[in-house]
Amino acid sequence: MKYNTQEVAALQPDYLGFIFYEGSPRHFDGEIPLLPKGVKKVGVFVDAEIAFAKANIEKYNLDIIQLHGNESLEYIEALKTVCQAEPVEALRVVSSAVEIWKVFSIKDSFDFNRLTPYESLVDAFLFDTKGKAKGGNGYTFDWQVLKDYPSQTPFILSGGIGLEEIENIKEILGSDLPILALDVNSKFEDKPGLKNIKTLTTFTFQLTSLLERRD
Repeated sequence: MKYNTQEVAALQPDYLGFIFYEGSPRHFDGEIPLLPKGVKKVGVFVDAEIAFAKANIEKYNLDIIQLHGNESLEYIEALKTVCQAEPVEALRVVSSAVEIWKVFSIKDSFDFNRLTPYESLVDAFLFDTKGKAKGGNGYTFDWQVLKDYPSQTPFILSGGIGLEEIENIKEILGSDLPILALDVNSKFEDKPGLKNIKTLTTFTFQLTSLLERRD
């Protein structure tokens, strides 16, 4: 598969995602080039074996693990243990060398009580659109659902975000929601894994201008 990772990285995103899931048309199996300072590498996994996740964390020096499957609390605890930066005292939350994001899919409604058991284990949540595929479905969910978000745990907003969502992005960024980042993907692709730099640059410019006006 052809990737244009360096061109995307030149736009200085905070994060770049690499999908380690063979069921995805964006499955990554190449080499990650040297990225600009400050760009963090996110590895996306779907119900992966712990050993597989650990091997790729080490091989690619990943900064963040995005769990996009049905990973249990026990799985996340085990993953944090193998990723931990150093031994920690008993009864303390395990400190890991990499952050962990847990994905939850939303359509028209969502029971936010599902998040409570994960709050002490993950660094952030990611809310994506519920669809046939594990991400990359190409359309947004109803962001009004997020008005009921009860937590201070930061989250990443994902799911079909494109240029046409700028006004909606302006509205939601003006709220008190703890939004950490916006995850864009399929709306900026010429084909899976190959981003359209022109439209991505336009979006980056518009988003940057929007954030500057907020400040």
